Amino acid sequence: MTILQGTGVVPGIGTGPAVRPTPRPTVPDDEPEVSAEEGAERFKAAAEVVAQRLEQRGSNASGPAAEILLATATLARDRGLVGLVSAQLGSGSGLASATVAAVEQLSDMFRSAGGLMAERVTDLYDVRDRVIAELTGQAEPGIPMPEVPSVLCADDLAPADTAGLDPAVISAIATSLGGVTSHTTIISRQLGIPCVVGCAGLDDVEVGTDLLVDGSTGEVVLDPDPQMAKERQDAAEAAAEAARSWTGPGSTSDRHAVDILANVQDGPGAQRAAETNVQGVGLFRTELCFLSSDTEPTVEQQAAIYREVLDAMGERKVVIRTLDAGSDKPLTFATLPDEPNPALGMRGMRLGLRDEGLMDRQLDAIAEAAKDSKGDVWVMAPMVATEGEAVWFAARARERGLTPGVMIEVPAAALLADRILKHVDFVSIGTNDLSQYALAADRMSADLSHLTDPWQPALLALVGQVARAGRDAGKPVGVCGEAAADPLLGCVLAGLGVTSLSAASTAAPAVGTSLATHTLAECEKAAEAALAATDPRAAREAATAALG
Repeated sequence: MTILQGTGVVPGIGTGPAVRPTPRPTVPDDEPEVSAEEGAERFKAAAEVVAQRLEQRGSNASGPAAEILLATATLARDRGLVGLVSAQLGSGSGLASATVAAVEQLSDMFRSAGGLMAERVTDLYDVRDRVIAELTGQAEPGIPMPEVPSVLCADDLAPADTAGLDPAVISAIATSLGGVTSHTTIISRQLGIPCVVGCAGLDDVEVGTDLLVDGSTGEVVLDPDPQMAKERQDAAEAAAEAARSWTGPGSTSDRHAVDILANVQDGPGAQRAAETNVQGVGLFRTELCFLSSDTEPTVEQQAAIYREVLDAMGERKVVIRTLDAGSDKPLTFATLPDEPNPALGMRGMRLGLRDEGLMDRQLDAIAEAAKDSKGDVWVMAPMVATEGEAVWFAARARERGLTPGVMIEVPAAALLADRILKHVDFVSIGTNDLSQYALAADRMSADLSHLTDPWQPALLALVGQVARAGRDAGKPVGVCGEAAADPLLGCVLAGLGVTSLSAASTAAPAVGTSLATHTLAECEKAAEAALAATDPRAAREAATAALG
């Protein structure tokens, strides 16, 4: 057997022959030249068709998949891309060739910006391929529909492809690029498909090769031994069966409460989450009603969308995050164009600080939607960096009778968590951004995925510091990043003092079952072991050993 090593991001075992996405469309050799004006119009028309298709897929999806598809549709309509295409046409290129060159220019800009913008390069290439297919009459790129359960292998997957995968025929996903917070990871977790990313050597695997993907260990096994494959599948099925029997509420085996919550994006996603045993919503992303509009939605329009989620959850708690736009989620009416480093720029709550009316209208809409809610409604602001920002937001939320909290995503906020907690009623740690900023590593880079791994001891130390501040203040500290979806890491986070874990609702049963298997003392022992480790792999192994 040959074993390739990547990063396991969605636990589970998947087996089957390797399949790969449909080849990208090619640029014709005999392209006729077109004028810059005519070419720009044809490009815009083709890009608009692509954008509308992506929006249609987004309307049929939910949760992060819907958000990502709508953001990709926005990329297709990017005015700057049209200008780059026109410039290439002016130098004598054919339209498809000009599209390739223009996208490469824009991709270089995204890579230079780093952070979440660099993560959009895969989406930009997907837009390029779909536009070229539309311009040249070729088949739109996509994922094959195999006749038997198969393992999907790729360098990376575009959101438009990943969001439409059928877990009945795609048993697992393996990519050579991507990281623990990439779009592929987020959507595959939502779908419950075992997934390994950043797998070296995967590009050399031929279509049809028998594979076993272990989403827990990060291994991709070529031509696996049948007995080994059966043992791993049996163990995974036993774990899945135990998870299916979990009924909540979240707690350790000695009844130390740790709330198990869901991340949702819209009403349909909340309805699906409500059908599970989660105790509420720990992160309601409100971006969807903004991303699908060229103008700011009215207070009434926003309130109607928020009310769908609150109604779906009934008497359960809902934590609403205010607009988290900027960086990879630009808005024509709010974000700044052409920021040199948007991942460190005007994003999240900083937009509300720049335009207080934007924040006030959203809080008005949340308060309006919360009037008839049967459950608790909490509200939190993203990208808070200072104590003063926490004071500013808390005052505005309390004026409307809302329970205020903030996201801890910036290392400065983690270091000053004790002071921030004097002004708000809770905090929630976004491990995706906190790891990126704390380790100075682009979370999309496969070469740096070991740094953005949520098992990094430095990240766990920051989580522990925030949790201690929460315990001293007698206030809740949640985690709503991808780390909260890892059953083993969930025990470590509970041992650090985290009081709630919020992830895709599909991850909740496994996380809840893992917690229910161990005492708080065992979780604390595992946390100490992970903190003392030198790297993520050692941290996992130490925590596993401590938990027996």
